[in-house]
Amino acid sequence: MRTFFLYIITVILLAFTFGSCQKKLADLYPDPDQTVQPSIEKFFTVRHRLQKKDPTAARSEAVKPIIYYLDNGTPEPIRSALLEGASWWNQAFEAAGYINAFQVKVLPEDADPMDVRYNVINWVHRSTRGWSYGASVTDPRTGEIIKGHVTLGSLRVRQDYLIATGLLTPFENGLPADNKMLKMALERLKQLAAHEVGHTLGLMHNYAASVSNRASVMDYPHPLVHLNAEGNIDLNNAYDNKIGDWDKEAIKFGYQDFPSGTNEPTALNKILTDAAGRGLQFISDRDARTPGGLHPQAHLWDNGADAVTELREVMKVRAKALNQFGVNDIRPGMPMAMLEDVLVPLYFYHRYQVEAVTKMVGGMYYSYAVRGDNQVVTRSLSKQEQSKALNAIMDCIDPNFLILPDRIAQLIPPRPAGYDFGRELFRKRTGLAFDVLAPAETGGAAAARNFTPLQ
Repeated sequence: MRTFFLYIITVILLAFTFGSCQKKLADLYPDPDQTVQPSIEKFFTVRHRLQKKDPTAARSEAVKPIIYYLDNGTPEPIRSALLEGASWWNQAFEAAGYINAFQVKVLPEDADPMDVRYNVINWVHRSTRGWSYGASVTDPRTGEIIKGHVTLGSLRVRQDYLIATGLLTPFENGLPADNKMLKMALERLKQLAAHEVGHTLGLMHNYAASVSNRASVMDYPHPLVHLNAEGNIDLNNAYDNKIGDWDKEAIKFGYQDFPSGTNEPTALNKILTDAAGRGLQFISDRDARTPGGLHPQAHLWDNGADAVTELREVMKVRAKALNQFGVNDIRPGMPMAMLEDVLVPLYFYHRYQVEAVTKMVGGMYYSYAVRGDNQVVTRSLSKQEQSKALNAIMDCIDPNFLILPDRIAQLIPPRPAGYDFGRELFRKRTGLAFDVLAPAETGGAAAARNFTPLQ
């Protein structure tokens, strides 16, 4: 009866307050009692309940720590990666003055993940594309998060493995002893766990974080890959392994437990002004997505303080990987047609960085400024910045860049019986045969579609 009652309570709460991947640090609602004021909107900070045992101490244990539970059906080595990545958030709570206030454990065997008392991280098996989610059950009267609920899809790790495979061409002698592809994929999963848990803590996406040394796990991270001194592709710094500086400031703002007598508005404002003074920015979804986005430093799946400079690096990495692409990109005994599966993410390896650069043409610097905070309100990009971006875009639609070498096309036969065509492959106009023009057509059209300069 107790379990049934908990299910009913959970379903009712989900029906009214279930969040999404866009969860944020503040929810607003109209207050009809304020109709004679300039604004009738009021905001709640969306947060878990967290209090220091000793609010006067610079560092204190929590009265009740926030505990998240990982799906006990998660297999290794994924289990260890998710436990580690989700646990990064304790770094932010430590920076806010708490001691061991955020914990991640494996869900007990006798616990139900639908039980509203448990914050959970679910590992869901998928064979198709799908988002991962960080959602929450929230009290609409106060903004208090009652239950954090993360859903992670298993297909995502395969995509990262394929990207790393295409970059490294690793199977000359079978599976290498040092499986760098798996290492990069697991590093991505750590970041993914931290990202989705961050939503359940109340944070929105921050797509301007990549320009400040990967300042937030709430950005969408593209693998940061460069050529080393020997000219070889280096994946050692592909993903970050810690919580970001912006994330620490956001947790301070949302969860700081100030001593009695503190002027809280002043103290909260200082957190924000200090962060801005360190160059930390916050730009979220509507401003970063294409079409419509125009901020030159807020993009999805990009890297670097300067989008054009990073695009040039990405182009070099892509060229190196395509030059060495061949039979060693699949394991011995695999159908040769499976080379196309690896080729697709490699050929389009530059696509998100191109999208970032296209928004610089006709773009504008700005911030979520308020009166008196001395932030940049608006500033157009200079002619030089836009010309630099335009030249980089033109290089990415140059036929010499888009063309696929004949030697690669000749390695990819029609797929054998039992292996279906799917959306992860190039579109074709040539029936069963590999369409050598399809990659260039798709790549050129994508760049042109994203390129929407001011008329």
